[in-house]
Amino acid sequence: MSADPDYLALVRQLSERMVLAQRPIRILDAIKWSGTVRKDFFARGCRELPRVDRDYYREKNPLEFEPAAKRAEFQDIERDIARKLGQLNPLAQIMRRMCREYRSVVQMLEARGEPDFGTISVDLYGSASDVFHAGDPTLADLGTAMEDTLTNLLQNRSMQESPKDIPAAQAVEMLNERLLKVFPDAGIRVLLNDQMTADAAAGSDYLKIRSDARFNRLDIDVLEVHEGWVHLGTTLNGGAQPACTFLGKGPPSATTTQEGLAVLTEILTLRSSPSRLYRLINRVRAVTLAEDGASFVDVFHYLRDHGMGEDDAWSIAMRVFRGSTPDGKPFTKDLAYMRGFVQTYNFLRLAMSEGRLDSLPVLFCGKITLEDIHTWRLLIDEGVVEAPRFVPPHFADLQGLATWMSFSRFIASLNFDQLQADYGALL
Repeated sequence: MSADPDYLALVRQLSERMVLAQRPIRILDAIKWSGTVRKDFFARGCRELPRVDRDYYREKNPLEFEPAAKRAEFQDIERDIARKLGQLNPLAQIMRRMCREYRSVVQMLEARGEPDFGTISVDLYGSASDVFHAGDPTLADLGTAMEDTLTNLLQNRSMQESPKDIPAAQAVEMLNERLLKVFPDAGIRVLLNDQMTADAAAGSDYLKIRSDARFNRLDIDVLEVHEGWVHLGTTLNGGAQPACTFLGKGPPSATTTQEGLAVLTEILTLRSSPSRLYRLINRVRAVTLAEDGASFVDVFHYLRDHGMGEDDAWSIAMRVFRGSTPDGKPFTKDLAYMRGFVQTYNFLRLAMSEGRLDSLPVLFCGKITLEDIHTWRLLIDEGVVEAPRFVPPHFADLQGLATWMSFSRFIASLNFDQLQADYGALL
């Protein structure tokens, strides 16, 4: 079905206003800590809180926009969406919600270094005390359970990671070669960057690699599928939409589905590892500790005392407290990886069991949230949204995945305690 061209032109006009308005809002750039903070922390024996507060952000990392004006801009766009598309229009409802989210993001960034930062973060990204369903364990429970399992696994020498002997420049060459094959006509670039705190980060049509980072082969595999196939893939698919170009930009509500889909892709393609999963789980544990009142120093020493090296312990603790204060409530975005993995995996199981395979590629049409997937499928049928141009191989050809997943519901129903009793003597 093809949609009315005038309607599509109107949607695109409103969409482009959203894209333009959010452009200077770069959350991770706005809350990053400089290398000096890390150097001072270690110079003081890892015993004193990093010197990061409200004044630090304002002086060292000022915002690139005026907050009040930016909030007003999104309010005007939201009002025009309702006026021109209608309040009950499903697409309008999604677009208006995104405008409200961006206003909350601006409020959160205004509160950098203040207690309100952590409060708004929970509104946008959730809390470790959230449950998946009524009566189910919390995200914090998942972190505790997985930590015990992975600790046991990592005691086995065969589970240890290989040395990180690939310098950043070589990683750039390897990833440029791989992503050129995956996205031959997209103009994707992999670049060195010496201003980053993370090892790597995806942009609109590029992947940045920190110039002093080092990698192993498994790291390169993970970056290819996580940052490349999923984050760059959905950015390109969303940006290529004829009307809904805002799908190339991800608000906080899309983070859970994006990161969950990326972690699920790592695991389904056998690119992940227990060490990688252990780091993701420890992000959940770090958020949980911070929400329970632990300071940056407490979290850092907890991670180091549980087998993490100083670099990884610093990195995770920094991720959790950036934007906030070193003794305040955490930035909870890192819950998205495990929350999103559980949600997207369960959606995959249900789609397979119900034979609704047509829903799965929709996950890649842009930066969407799982909750909206039914609406996006209808909008594809109506010609308002295009089906994704790029879909990762394991979703493009679902036969192998469908065969494996066919057993998952039955296997999940088996009593694990009884399995331990029956099989324990065999180990």
